[in-house]
Amino acid sequence: MRYVLFVCTHNAGRSQIAQAFFEQLAPPDLRAESAGQAPAEAVWPEVVEAMREVGIDLSGRKPQKIDLEMQLHADWAITMHCLDTCPYVPGVVEDWDVADPAGKTLEEVRVIRDDIKRRVEQLLAVHADDIRADRTAHARRLQRLLPALAEEFESKRSAETIRACLDAVLERYDDAAVRSFIEPLVLRETRNCLREETCAVLG
Repeated sequence: MRYVLFVCTHNAGRSQIAQAFFEQLAPPDLRAESAGQAPAEAVWPEVVEAMREVGIDLSGRKPQKIDLEMQLHADWAITMHCLDTCPYVPGVVEDWDVADPAGKTLEEVRVIRDDIKRRVEQLLAVHADDIRADRTAHARRLQRLLPALAEEFESKRSAETIRACLDAVLERYDDAAVRSFIEPLVLRETRNCLREETCAVLG
């Protein structure tokens, strides 16, 4: 399972539209979430109406603030032209220059809606395999966890073995649904393996 995170400032328009279209169009192994740095109280009424016109009901969705778990989930992230107001998101990030529907007329929101749908369709057509194959989150975890393990086991294991063991354990958790717990679990399992005479993970 791979996750795409759509981010805009208020999570009340652009990112909600993008998430909804992604959920409608993406294959089942690709999932979407959306969030914002300063979430609004509700999805903009004009956005709800514009999406209802294409058979998608956003009336029950509540804008949410981006948090650590969402960032750790993101294998790929799309920011919606929010520039310096957008939070940092790890992994692959691309920015879409999409107008903010806040305060726009329904006719203007329809144009924004259709623009976002085209962008989601293009994202899936061009990058679905890239999203599946992306290893950025894996590589970042490897980079964070390796120094402590190398220092702890350098007198007992080669650097190559330590890295290979950590890499193999991390692989087990690449599709984990809740990623905030991964690093402590991976550290524990890797340490246990490296303490054994023969690392069971590597065989």
